[in-house]
Amino acid sequence: MTNQNVIVQEMGMAVAAAVANSYPCLPPRSCGATAAVAAASAGAGGSAMSIKKRLLSSLELSGTGSRVNAWVESMKASSPTHAKASAIDDLNTSWIRKHPSALTKFEQIVSASMGKQIVMFLDYDGTLSPIVDDPDSAFMSESMRAAVRDVASYFPTAIVSGRCRDKVYDFVKLTELYYAGSHGMDIKGPAKTPKHKKSKGSKAPNHQPASEFLPMIEEVYRRLVETTKSTPGAKVENNKFCASVHFRCVDEKYWSDLADKVKSVIKEYPMLRITQGRKVLEIRPTIKWDKGKALEFLLESLGFADCSDVLPVYIGDDRTDEDAFKVLRDRGQGIGILVTKNPKETKASYSLKEPAEVMDFLTRLVDWKRLTLNDEPIV
Repeated sequence: MTNQNVIVQEMGMAVAAAVANSYPCLPPRSCGATAAVAAASAGAGGSAMSIKKRLLSSLELSGTGSRVNAWVESMKASSPTHAKASAIDDLNTSWIRKHPSALTKFEQIVSASMGKQIVMFLDYDGTLSPIVDDPDSAFMSESMRAAVRDVASYFPTAIVSGRCRDKVYDFVKLTELYYAGSHGMDIKGPAKTPKHKKSKGSKAPNHQPASEFLPMIEEVYRRLVETTKSTPGAKVENNKFCASVHFRCVDEKYWSDLADKVKSVIKEYPMLRITQGRKVLEIRPTIKWDKGKALEFLLESLGFADCSDVLPVYIGDDRTDEDAFKVLRDRGQGIGILVTKNPKETKASYSLKEPAEVMDFLTRLVDWKRLTLNDEPIV
């Protein structure tokens, strides 16, 4: 038995133990079966992350309320404090080989862009700004703002965020960018005609595919505020076309209860769905629209819908960014970069550890472009 399989099996048993503690209503054989799944997967060469995904999927099928518990367990599992150091070290080594640093592989990335127009897509929280306890205090640094401004001077650049578009604009404060708020359900382009547009006939990039849901989201937001106010640390954010319930300042012992409260409200709205992010539950319309659709819409708006001479680059840190990574992978065209310090299942090709590395990457990209154009630095 390899060392990796030993680690994976240990992780499987740890998850089974967590199941036993978190799901006392399940019979003992269910927890035993969970451990068996992990052991069998390890024997078959399954990765620890794929095992975790299968375990959480099985939990969703185990009875009333299990889906809520699966969300909570997944949020706990994504926290570094819930993983063994030895397992993290082992996973980091294999994961980074599959998703190398975009800084280490910078030359490879710019080589892929030769003869093509780079189009930049950037998430906000956790990508351009650090994750903070209070979402209203997620300010980006002036140096990051300068880096984004420089990038936008050479490449079409869009901010694609789960935040309300107006709110993310208030954080970024750059008029030359495209903004796609509410997970891409509220899109607006620059006031001035963008210089990077491929064709003059391309449509104006203003789009709100979920506008009919505005009254419903407002009503749900008010109900969630009322329902969750008894949970210490809970915060509900109105992001116009979606609502977000933040768990970051809530003690873990209240997570399941808070998730139950959210579900009790949303079950009365069949046209809404709940998705999970980093210590947040998002309430969104059930329409087929996400950050991946927003990326496609913006490429079309710029005149690059069916072009081979474009290279979309998307940088993000959350599960919701996976929709955009998937679009790039399915297109076979573009580069996805995941911002994370810990191994995660992802469709991104490259990785960066934190916003500081994102800024380094953006700065290097601008320096490279200036060099290729023989351009003077912007002052």
